[in-house]
Amino acid sequence: MIKIDAIVREEKYEEIKDALSEINVHGITVSQVMGCGVQKGYSSIIRGTKVDINMLPKIKFEIVVSSEEWVEKVVDVIRNSAYTGNNGDGKIFVYELKDAVRIRTNQHGPAAIY
Repeated sequence: MIKIDAIVREEKYEEIKDALSEINVHGITVSQVMGCGVQKGYSSIIRGTKVDINMLPKIKFEIVVSSEEWVEKVVDVIRNSAYTGNNGDGKIFVYELKDAVRIRTNQHGPAAIY
């Protein structure tokens, strides 16, 4: 089992969600997160004072798949959907998972994620 975490621009949420649905990936967790990287944030005037805002809102997708074949499909779909060509497009991380447990049935491994 493999976990894929993708941190992307907020405005790409619907596009990525729809693209994942098209390849029959339905088991996802989505969170609103804050982060910074090469993009470095931006400056804003708040109550007459210049403020540097370096933590930007992002969306984090968490997806668990059963094989390397699915990793390639999911990563390609997310990368293609999230791409703008500008700083701040995001990152995708891929991890090996030791185990997963479905609480209701106590199933372990791949059976727990389907």
